[in-house]
Amino acid sequence: MSQSFRTYNRLWADVQLELSHLLSEEQPAEPPRPEKDRVVFFQRLAMLYVRYIRVFRQLEKAYDLMVHPQKRRVIRALLDAVIGRVLELKNDMVENEFSEYHYLDDILHDLKLSPADLEIPIPRYFRDESSEEVQEQKAMLTDILKMVEVIKNPDALLSKRMSQDEAIKFIQVAERARQRRLRTKLMEESRKINSMYKTKELEKADIELAVICIQKVWRGYIQRKRTRIIREEEMIFLGMSMDPKYQVLCPSEVTAQTIEACTRVTQEAHEEAYQKAVVAVTQQLREIEGPDMSKCMKDQIRQWFIECRNSTGVFPDYPDEEDGGSALIFAEMTPQQLMEEIAAKEEEDSNNKPEGKEKNKEQGKKDKGKNVEEEEEAGLRMLPSAFVSDLELGHKTFVDFWQNRDESQNFSQKHDVELIKEEKRKVVEAEIRLQVDEQLRQELAEWKLSVDKDKGSKTNTKKKKGDKSGKKKKKEKDLTADRTLQSLCQELVEQGLLKQANNVRLQEYLGDYSYLGTTLRQNDIEPMPSLSDVRQILSLYAVLPLGSQVVHEKAPLIKAILLAGPAGVGKKMLVHAVCQETGATLFDLSPMNTAGKYPGKNGLAMMLHMVFKVARLLQPSVIWVDDAEKMFYKKVPKEEKELDPKRLKKDLPKSLKLIKGEDRVLIIGTTKDPLSADIKSLCKMYSKIILIPRPDYGSRYILWKELIKNQGGKVTKALDLSSLTKISDGYTPGQMVQVIQSVVTKRRIQQQASRPLIAAEFVSPLAKIDPVFQDEEEDLKNWYAKTPLGKKRIKAATGKEEEEAATKGKDANKKKKK
Repeated sequence: MSQSFRTYNRLWADVQLELSHLLSEEQPAEPPRPEKDRVVFFQRLAMLYVRYIRVFRQLEKAYDLMVHPQKRRVIRALLDAVIGRVLELKNDMVENEFSEYHYLDDILHDLKLSPADLEIPIPRYFRDESSEEVQEQKAMLTDILKMVEVIKNPDALLSKRMSQDEAIKFIQVAERARQRRLRTKLMEESRKINSMYKTKELEKADIELAVICIQKVWRGYIQRKRTRIIREEEMIFLGMSMDPKYQVLCPSEVTAQTIEACTRVTQEAHEEAYQKAVVAVTQQLREIEGPDMSKCMKDQIRQWFIECRNSTGVFPDYPDEEDGGSALIFAEMTPQQLMEEIAAKEEEDSNNKPEGKEKNKEQGKKDKGKNVEEEEEAGLRMLPSAFVSDLELGHKTFVDFWQNRDESQNFSQKHDVELIKEEKRKVVEAEIRLQVDEQLRQELAEWKLSVDKDKGSKTNTKKKKGDKSGKKKKKEKDLTADRTLQSLCQELVEQGLLKQANNVRLQEYLGDYSYLGTTLRQNDIEPMPSLSDVRQILSLYAVLPLGSQVVHEKAPLIKAILLAGPAGVGKKMLVHAVCQETGATLFDLSPMNTAGKYPGKNGLAMMLHMVFKVARLLQPSVIWVDDAEKMFYKKVPKEEKELDPKRLKKDLPKSLKLIKGEDRVLIIGTTKDPLSADIKSLCKMYSKIILIPRPDYGSRYILWKELIKNQGGKVTKALDLSSLTKISDGYTPGQMVQVIQSVVTKRRIQQQASRPLIAAEFVSPLAKIDPVFQDEEEDLKNWYAKTPLGKKRIKAATGKEEEEAATKGKDANKKKKK
């Protein structure tokens, strides 16, 4: 165990070294000049992106299997910052290349990495490390879902009682059928044997010919078998196929899995011990060091009162709790400076609005001047980062404390009590400071009344006026303030608006890496993304922000995503996978699901209010809108007019605007026919539109192989997967699953030993299904080209954007000369 701890400590140290190199590149001594070449700028962004993903993968591994609770907290903060930086770089890449999909084959080749190294890992703590309150809410929701399911389908859980006579009758029928099948099989075998003995008597020459024939067949069979074995050994030697002994878990792998399970148990034990130690140490600090802290603070604050009185002639105003209370007193300032600062703040608060407008105008003029200077020095720059400071802080913590720390005595990797004391001493000090502030604020008021009555009254009136002048912010009306969370959840479940997500993982969305993307773009051909690219995009835009509160608050905010693609490409599966990976609550606001529910304007407002209120309380949450195009129909079909699919067209975008950075709520729309919707309204609602294509050859090969195995089939050499992949061009993963389920039945699985699966068995079921034709995919591609990002991509590909930027720069220079 100690060896594994040293391994993860070494891994952490290596990550910190790589992170220091990245930080030095991102924040050089001299700020870099704007880059004019868009390709060079994108290469720099992409290189940073790939390197940060490598850091992300290593940090996630170290955090997942390290058992020291205090080290894990430092790594966790660093991991959140790295995730946020990856999302920022992804946003910069999209803004630069005007495409959601990027192809980094050349960078992987330069760094000697494989496509697997570019895979975005899903941290385990997204689901495993939730607070007790969240766990209780999830348990409550699970109970409600089960209860409503029992009420709706009571017969499904009740076992039907059967009398003894009926049971005997069923057994007799099944046994007679079994005996009949056996008797039929025996009759067929005896008929074959009898036909063999009915042949005529053979002469000696015929016997010799028969023997020679048998020998030919036998020797041919033996030689083919030997040749096959030699060929398999050669393929194994060349590394073209896997050795069968490695397909079964070896003892070392079993041992590694056992150690990993023990490590997780140790993690839980150490975490529990750490939480108990935190409570005990905090209480101990309150009891032992608390009185001394309180006395010391009071003496210092009283001394400050006297010094201010001696230097200014009056007692000072006690700093407000919002400004930091008495903590503001101990800043490195003289009493006179502190008084001036407090007076300046009061003047700022009491300023009139026109003055503020004048300042804004002056500031606007300054900003215009800055814009002119920026236009003079045209070029591409990286957007400011909200996570680099967190990365620097995490790196500094590691260097200052953990890098050279001697832990030879901490064999079991338990928590350090002294570290807890240092950390919680500040918390206890802040608690005591609040109490001291309340007491001394009253004491100061008494001193003012007794010594400076007139001056004290004036200052009090000023504060009151300042308080009255401040306007109160309007609060949103809570239409369900008198209802509990449980009652709201129960109503939404009964109405079918809150659902249980299917148990699928994002890694089950199979697809191969796109190896020709860079080559096609270099030849001015826009490639269609692979299913692996789609999985990566969902990880970045949905899973990572929803999984971490810190990342969601600071990273580029994505409120709504639209998944567009033909039927059967896995849009619904991706929605459920996002919920499973993050532990999110699933709400269904599809037009067909909300039809007839909560009628009228008031009912619609109540429905949206309940959904978004519960989504915020049970965050992370995913609001799913299936058939999203129906909400923005150009023309509603006659058969759907009664359902009123456009009833949420105005109100849902308004509710979307209320989602803030602290609300981990994501709207995911899915559509298979986006051409029937108004593209402007659809793009205004969904900030990110992800096009999901038909699977390419590599993805289809992996899908056939893995789906057949998951169904219970065996992929042998008799099954020509390459030919099956080739003839299934245009078929979606959903159609492939349908074909496999019809072919690989329970009876067929039992027959595999004597009759292995072949490609011909899958051809006839495939022929009965219509594939997604090239024309349909081209229509989707042309529709995507009309979206805002698609238009920018076309302009960038044709060079029109650079011309527009150049003309804008010339016009700005002309205005400046005038």
